[in-house]
Amino acid sequence: MNVLAIDTSNIAMSVAIIKDSRLVSEYTTHVKKNHSVQLMPAIQRMMEEAKLQPNELDRIAVAHGPGSFTGVRIGLTTAKTLAWTLGIPVVALSSLEVMAFRGATFGGKVSPFFDARRGQVYTGLYHVQHGEVSIVGNELNVPMTEWLEKLKGEGEPVLFLSSDLEVHREAIQETMGDLALFPIHGEVLPSAGELGLAAMTKEPTPVHELTPNYLRLAEAESKWLAQQEEKKQHDE
Repeated sequence: MNVLAIDTSNIAMSVAIIKDSRLVSEYTTHVKKNHSVQLMPAIQRMMEEAKLQPNELDRIAVAHGPGSFTGVRIGLTTAKTLAWTLGIPVVALSSLEVMAFRGATFGGKVSPFFDARRGQVYTGLYHVQHGEVSIVGNELNVPMTEWLEKLKGEGEPVLFLSSDLEVHREAIQETMGDLALFPIHGEVLPSAGELGLAAMTKEPTPVHELTPNYLRLAEAESKWLAQQEEKKQHDE
């Protein structure tokens, strides 16, 4: 299987090619530049290195958030356009799940996260075992202090994975103590290679049904609906 994988959902941008079910080419940058300018040249370069023509691709894999609203839209729009043009399926994975795969050799609980400003993070809890990654509960947009207290209460060691690790490392250590585990080299960047490999066994989503996984927008909508329900009950 040949897969083009794209992740522009956060500051880091990552593009990879899976050829004959093997990772053969990957490019990741953590420079604050416009992904819309960098993405297509990076895709072209990866395709050339892999000696693949567009019509030889079997599917597109894309990280559809949460993360930067603009970054998520760039990746999703590019993936949808390419898939529609080439007539091939798209597999969309959570950006947090993609980050969780960076801890695939770890056995236990993993908490990938992205800084969402004002003390908030996009995060979730994943269980990693024998290279398999599965989510525990739901992904959240939540204050980091609240998330850490919840994890501390569960009393299990947690591996924290993030390209924004240094922003929250001190708070994590203060709250979690010895239960907090970190990668040897600190901050971890998302890998389109991991995304592409994972996408080979995932069910594609019809192109017209692909939507961003913003989390924050979904929570705002949920709160609005709750307020409307309360208002309705009050009026009755």
